[in-house]
Amino acid sequence: MDKRIERINELAKKSREVGLTEAEKAEQQQLRKEYVAAFRASFRQQLENTDIKYEDGETIPLTEFRKKPQQ
Repeated sequence: MDKRIERINELAKKSREVGLTEAEKAEQQQLRKEYVAAFRASFRQQLENTDIKYEDGETIPLTEFRKKPQQ
């Protein structure tokens, strides 16, 4: 598991149980921003490597799918 996720979960648990200091709140927000940015980059890469296959056998990258006129 990503160390960021582990730390985010630790801080979330502490927040529910006893509360967080201002420094911990700032750390939590920074970790969440980093995690979301990494997730988006990973998801974007996955989409860029996805192909659409038509019934006629033609395959095009997903990035070109919107540009192609619908049949």
